[in-house]
Amino acid sequence: MKILVINAGSSSLKYQLIDMQKENVIAKGQCERIGIKGSLLTHKNNGKEFIFKKDMPNHVIAIQMVLEALTSKECGVVKNMEEISAVGHRVVHGAEDYNSSVLITPDVIKCCKENIELAPLHNPPNIMGIEACKKAMPNTPMVGVFDTAFHSTMPEVAYLYGIPYEDYKQLRIRRYGFHGTSHMFVTGEAIRYLDKPADQLKIITCHLGNGSSITAVKNGKCVDTSMGFTPLEGLPMGTRCGNIDAAVVETLCNKKDFTINETLNYLNKKCGMLGLSGVSSDFRDLTMGNAFDNPRNKLAVDIFAYSIKNYIGRYAAVMNGCDCIVFTAGVGENTPYVRYNACVDMEYLGVKIDKDKNENCPRGEIADISAKDSKVKILVIPTNEELVIARETKRIVNI
Repeated sequence: MKILVINAGSSSLKYQLIDMQKENVIAKGQCERIGIKGSLLTHKNNGKEFIFKKDMPNHVIAIQMVLEALTSKECGVVKNMEEISAVGHRVVHGAEDYNSSVLITPDVIKCCKENIELAPLHNPPNIMGIEACKKAMPNTPMVGVFDTAFHSTMPEVAYLYGIPYEDYKQLRIRRYGFHGTSHMFVTGEAIRYLDKPADQLKIITCHLGNGSSITAVKNGKCVDTSMGFTPLEGLPMGTRCGNIDAAVVETLCNKKDFTINETLNYLNKKCGMLGLSGVSSDFRDLTMGNAFDNPRNKLAVDIFAYSIKNYIGRYAAVMNGCDCIVFTAGVGENTPYVRYNACVDMEYLGVKIDKDKNENCPRGEIADISAKDSKVKILVIPTNEELVIARETKRIVNI
């Protein structure tokens, strides 16, 4: 059985075709510059890369090109579309409507459209991807997998803000959390690695990349997470400011003569590592080679690591302890300096990181970087959000 995973962005579309018998990726690729001059499709299978340059005015054409690549004589991996059993779609925001993955129906699409106000940059392209697939594959079952679903188990004390309760109910202002598929995947991998029942474990998962979030997982379920009403809350990230006093918005509007929209654009796209360093939002630019010769680069990364440590301490308190800390995603998997400085000097929590293991951590596999006498396991686990979507799709359509 083969499942196609679709992750549609505003001007891009990533995909993977996964054989669920052994959970092998048999083809993957990306459509770039959808609706923009210079569109192209990069398709990969069997270690080969094929590039197709063709105008993609919309997601419907992009999906058609993907299906043509998958079935073509030149680079295809299936004879016809009947070989694809189902399609799994990433949907960023399910609000309080969906606490798990669902079979996509007209009512589900309608609800996703109603939630556009909560995710104006993400839900519209997700919906475009769904509608384009439905047009091209009308008889193939499709499943929506929501980034917010894993965090739906948070209690009210964790997800409510200190605003009038009526505004929460009417305006749906609350903490939702994001990166749920990644947190879900590495939680499951950590539970298997530790070889203990989920209800005996307290795990802190750190998804660290250009966008970053940290989640407290108790008994296999999310009980708190760092991102909030939007992905702006939490850690300082590549270009996002993270936690900030709300009154700063007024100062920015008054002192820089910003509108509200300009202020939000500033906080989302010009702050974080980019704003602190003045150099780049990419952690590789800030940490590799002699990057620390620029003290602002080091300061930016140190602030990031400090914030991670801050959340680890908070969530250990929330869960009354911690059995395991997981690092994942681009920065979490590949930046030893961040991992070390997020964990060092936390012996009071039973956290001891092995400096040598951390520096020589193998890539692409689960690695234990905790010291021998550490009471808390520190793991590096490669994330695989596409596989989560495929597994959830298989579960929902029951194939």
